[in-house]
Amino acid sequence: MELKHYMKQICHQIDGALADLLPAKEQRPTQLHQAMHYSVFAGGKRIRPILMAASCEAVGGDIEQVISAACAMEMIHTYSLIHDDLPAMDDDDFRRGLPTNHKVYGEATAILAGDALLTQAFITLAKPNPTIDATTQQRVLEIMAQAAGAAGMVGGQIVDMEAEGQTPNLETVDYIHRHKTGALILAAIQCGALLGGADRKTFKDLTCFGESAGLAFQIADDILDIIGDQDQLGKDIGSDQQRGKATYPAVLGLEVSQKKMEELHQQSLNSLSSYGAKAEPLRQISAYIINRST
Repeated sequence: MELKHYMKQICHQIDGALADLLPAKEQRPTQLHQAMHYSVFAGGKRIRPILMAASCEAVGGDIEQVISAACAMEMIHTYSLIHDDLPAMDDDDFRRGLPTNHKVYGEATAILAGDALLTQAFITLAKPNPTIDATTQQRVLEIMAQAAGAAGMVGGQIVDMEAEGQTPNLETVDYIHRHKTGALILAAIQCGALLGGADRKTFKDLTCFGESAGLAFQIADDILDIIGDQDQLGKDIGSDQQRGKATYPAVLGLEVSQKKMEELHQQSLNSLSSYGAKAEPLRQISAYIINRST
């Protein structure tokens, strides 16, 4: 199946499930729920849910097994974007070509909308599911919580903030990228594998894939901030350099960063060398990650 069609198909499933899992916009408190919906349905590419679905399929599982967990992952990701855009963090005015949540609803509501999405994610993950055994469900919960918290995304975010305006080094940049961005991408792939019934070896192979793809994803973002098209990105380019962000191009330069990204892509493909056609969506997504323009 063509990747564009594959991604569109999964996005359609995820969007429908998200609409059912989130509180209705008309439900009190309406402003909070409207703010949640605003960012969740602001045109995201759903890369993490798609990776979870593709990982599940790669091990012979059924996409239906991951829909709820994939929605929870998207809620966590969206919460992180809302908070990341706040004046206390990156102070961004636009996200995906639209005003950021706090610009529309105010800072207090944006903070609470992010909090509510994070909480809703774990409500979704904790709901009993007769098609998933309790041990697997508990492990998925643990992986997602670790990836979202101090050992993952939140830890990466604070190191990112601490490194602003400092002379960056490769160790710090690598830590930020593997935690702030890579952790959720890896978690999506690991949870997809678990929910699809992966054995120990397969889980290890897909973990290797996720580690390489997750880091490549953030290096691609670093590069897009320099050479990307502002209209296509839906946000200002050059913001990383203006803020003195710790990025791969800031440490290694643009050309070496591009080479590193391509090496990581090849490593991700090598992790899937013994897998057949069922892993083809994962291979294509890995290529999409480093070649995308948004």
